[in-house]
Amino acid sequence: MQELERHRVGLTGHCYRMLGSIADAEDAVQETMVRAWRAWDRFEGRSAVGTWLYRIATNVCLDALADRERRVRPIDVRPPGRAGDELTRSPPERWLQPAPDDRIVPDDADPEQRVILHQSIRLAFVAALQYLPPRQRAVLLLRQVLGWPAADVAEALGSSVAAVNSALQRARATLADRQPQADPPSPRDLSADQQHLLRRYVDAFESYDVDELCAIMRADAVMSMPPFDLWLTGRAAIREWLRGAGKACAGSRFAPATACGLPALAQWRQGGEVPWALNVLDVRDDGIASWTAYLDVETLFPAFGMPTRLTAA
Repeated sequence: MQELERHRVGLTGHCYRMLGSIADAEDAVQETMVRAWRAWDRFEGRSAVGTWLYRIATNVCLDALADRERRVRPIDVRPPGRAGDELTRSPPERWLQPAPDDRIVPDDADPEQRVILHQSIRLAFVAALQYLPPRQRAVLLLRQVLGWPAADVAEALGSSVAAVNSALQRARATLADRQPQADPPSPRDLSADQQHLLRRYVDAFESYDVDELCAIMRADAVMSMPPFDLWLTGRAAIREWLRGAGKACAGSRFAPATACGLPALAQWRQGGEVPWALNVLDVRDDGIASWTAYLDVETLFPAFGMPTRLTAA
C-alpha cells in the first residue's frame, strides 16, 4: 500500500538507530508493514499514519531487543591490540553495522529535520545508543530525533509522561559520556584538503604504498576490522599490520559510498574479483582519524548496491 510504503525509508532509519544493524532494521520495517496492513481496517485516524507506523515500529524493535545483546564496535569491548595478535572472529550479530544514507534518511524531510536525522545516524551516536536500555533508547529517539511530545511517547510505550521525562534525562546523561566532542565531516562537507586526503588514501592503497598510507593517518589513528575483535591504534601498529597480514590486500580496487554520514569505500581484492570490505573513514584536517573495514560483505554489499565483482560493474 502506497500510503505505508512512503514511510519506509524514515522507518528504516528509526529502526536502524534502535537496532544498530541495517539488516535487522529492514526486517523490523517489514514486520511493521505486515502488522500495519493487518490492522489497517482498525486504524481510526486519531493520529497521522506516520505516527501510527512509528509507534508500531518502535514496539517491533523493543520486541526484537528483548532477547539479544547490544551491538558494539571492537573499540567498545577490548583494549587496543598489537599487529601480530591472533585474530578472533565473533558472530556478525555482535557488531554494529554501518548503513547507506539513502536507505535511512528520507529525501522529503524538511531541511531542519534532515540535519537532525543525519546527525543521528553517525556511527558514534548509534554506537552510544546501544548502551541505553531499549526503552530509554526509544524515548530518546522519539523525543529528541523525531520530536514527539512526551505525552505521545508515553501513549506509544504504555507509560506515563513522568516516566518518559525521567528516561529521557537518564538517556541524555549516558550519551553525554559516550559521544565524541566533535562530529567528523560528512562527504558533502569535506574540505578540499580532506577530499585530497581521501584520494591519497585510495591511490596509496591501490598501489599498496604503506608509507604513504601511514603518512596520511593521524598519529593516534584507529583501525579495526569487524567481525574480528582486534583493533589497532597509532601509525606504527597500523604500518606493521599492513606489512604483515595486510599484504593480502595488495592489488585492491575501490568504489565510493556513503555510510552513516561518513565517506566510505567498498573494497575488492585481486584487482576487483573478490569482495572484501566496506571501509568507513573519519577524515579530519590533520589526517584520517579512524578506518573501519567491515568485512561482512554478504550483508553490506547488497545493502550498499555494490556488485560481487568490480570488473562486472
